[in-house]
Amino acid sequence: MSSVSRQEKLRRYWDRHSRSYDQQMAFADRKFFGDTRQWICDQARGEVLEVAVGTGLNLHRYPEDVRLTGIDFSPAMLEQARMRAERAGSAADLRLGDAQELEFPDASFDTVVCTFSLCAVPDDRVAVGQMWRVLRPGGLLLLADHVVSTALFARAVQRLLEVVSVPVGGENFRRRPLLHVREQGFDIERHERFKLGIVERLAARKPA
Repeated sequence: MSSVSRQEKLRRYWDRHSRSYDQQMAFADRKFFGDTRQWICDQARGEVLEVAVGTGLNLHRYPEDVRLTGIDFSPAMLEQARMRAERAGSAADLRLGDAQELEFPDASFDTVVCTFSLCAVPDDRVAVGQMWRVLRPGGLLLLADHVVSTALFARAVQRLLEVVSVPVGGENFRRRPLLHVREQGFDIERHERFKLGIVERLAARKPA
């Protein structure tokens, strides 16, 4: 399958799941992720880019004085986010975009956020490199995701899940974005991992 047809397959998958996504994530937030969304958004400052904004579940969590831009790969997910923003009176600039090819100039943002989405980006290493590029020197990267577990039996379950989840929706359960963040040159400022190591969240600074 060509990269273009693979992209379109993934886009259609997320479009189909746009209406059920909030319900699925509400369960995950309650059972696994806890206060992670608020932990991430509370640290955002200035010009903020949220990569893979999805249906906009984070929109109401940001400080009022941030200037938020959000991108997503799925038009249907983005439409849900726009409706949520309208209901909340949010002035967020929400647009179509690809995490692997961010259409912004270098050093455009003070903060870049991505929550529970790098697991489904085809090349998460490239995405982290794009986040580095669009961050200003001294800017903050805020990431949260489900990652490979520290427990052997949980890793076995994750491997089995990927047999279906990767070909169907491109969702990976055994990634570790933190490794790419360190490799890129970010300085890790805050880092937490819990729920058998499955949930990981971090704040990392691009050196000034």
